[in-house]
Amino acid sequence: MRRISYVIWVLLFTAQTQTFAQTIAPDSGKTLLKSEAYIKRFGDLSNTLYLIKTEKTASVVFFGGSITHNPGWRDKVGAYLQQSFPDTKFNLLNAGIPSLGSLPHAFRIKQDVLSKGKVDLMFLETAVNDRGNGTNEQTQRRALEGIIRHVLKTNPYANIVMMAFVDPDKMKDYSAGKIPPEVQIHEDMAKMYHLPLINLAKEVTDRVNAGEFTWEKDFKNLHPSPFGQEIYFRTMKQLLSVELAKPAPVKLMPSYLPAQADALAYADGNYLAVGKATKLNGFTLDTNWKPADSVHTRPGFVNVPALVGEKPGASFELSFTGQTIGVAVVSGPDAGMVKYTIDGKSYPELELYTQWSKSLHLPWYLLLGDGLQPGKHLLRLEISADKNEKSKGTACRIVYFLVNE
Repeated sequence: MRRISYVIWVLLFTAQTQTFAQTIAPDSGKTLLKSEAYIKRFGDLSNTLYLIKTEKTASVVFFGGSITHNPGWRDKVGAYLQQSFPDTKFNLLNAGIPSLGSLPHAFRIKQDVLSKGKVDLMFLETAVNDRGNGTNEQTQRRALEGIIRHVLKTNPYANIVMMAFVDPDKMKDYSAGKIPPEVQIHEDMAKMYHLPLINLAKEVTDRVNAGEFTWEKDFKNLHPSPFGQEIYFRTMKQLLSVELAKPAPVKLMPSYLPAQADALAYADGNYLAVGKATKLNGFTLDTNWKPADSVHTRPGFVNVPALVGEKPGASFELSFTGQTIGVAVVSGPDAGMVKYTIDGKSYPELELYTQWSKSLHLPWYLLLGDGLQPGKHLLRLEISADKNEKSKGTACRIVYFLVNE
């Protein structure tokens, strides 16, 4: 069934992109920019090559946000691998969840990826949502390094491809002569851990500025049109075609694992069940939460256990171990604010309502404490009487606690 679905997608995308070369430079006589120019081969895919050509089996994970989750380049990469190596069994995992960036990925990776089997090859991208979600640089670095180390700790022979997708903000940065900070962080991590990097943000910007096509009529959105998906896939294919055409190595070799750059990187990021909370006062544990309104939800964040409080003054306590504590909340139209202490120390009130909460029960990940002393700690959280003026209430709905032991 999976193979049939890939064939269908190939046919659909072929129909929409068969005049691809003519579309990006119609009758112009221009020499098109080369995809290879946007690939930085800080590392290779030799272990993946060995598994494909020798073991005849490989597990490929696509880890990112909505651009990874949605049909498009991901399907085309899967189809390309299966068609190029028909005797190899590929296990393909779509681990993309819309709206999520590096911070959520660092803490959900154990449940959503590593618990489902071995990772041989991972395609990893967080640059678009990290900009949209306003994730600060330190958190991005700790999260991305944590993801990479978590994968390599679980499978020392894994290969990882770093990717940076495009959005209008990144295009503005490049056109102004600046490197988008999220792209720089991706490149720094790729260089540090000897990983291939595909910079699609710069590629799309350069092609638009060179007049090969337009953003408005052709690429259309940060969620690419079929035309844009073809551009993404073409560069990924360039990386894969070169790497997988090499002779297979004689054996697997451990991937490069340097000393951890940031001692507080989320290399052991994980969820802690909401049922671990104690001294519930105004909070209840809903074992199968779903919204009472008709506002949209995200898969994986509905019909799941949630710690729910709706009134100011509602509180609970949580004992945890490690140097980091956070929450994954469902932030909907009535999301409020919380105040909390860790080991008796008060922290600033935290707003749960977001710019998207009016029309979506958004999965929203927040750090409450980072860089704590190793060992056991006590969190006490209380719903504040304050709230965003646009919110309809003061609700706090927690689906996961975030820990880094």
